[in-house]
Amino acid sequence: MKKPLLMFIFTFVVSTVALAKPVSLEGWVSDDRCGAKVNAACSKKCLEQGATLVFVNSDKSVIEVTNPDAFKGLAGERVKVTGDLDKGVLTVSKVQVVKGK
Repeated sequence: MKKPLLMFIFTFVVSTVALAKPVSLEGWVSDDRCGAKVNAACSKKCLEQGATLVFVNSDKSVIEVTNPDAFKGLAGERVKVTGDLDKGVLTVSKVQVVKGK
């Protein structure tokens, strides 16, 4: 009984991990209310009211983030992000602020 259950769990975990696509993206940190407008002052107000940080890609598409704490204090900043993109949701593993652009 335990062996089939363990095989199912193993298969599920492996298939789930395989779906995530490693990416390196450049864009901006915003919140889910301001979205692609990317306004640091507005984002900070929205965050105080319960908004969540998101990533805005260079093509202005808004990408939900599984770990928004990775962007804490970076609202409105241009950043380079490394992470995994799975079904349109980004899990951030590294964030670098882009200077001078």
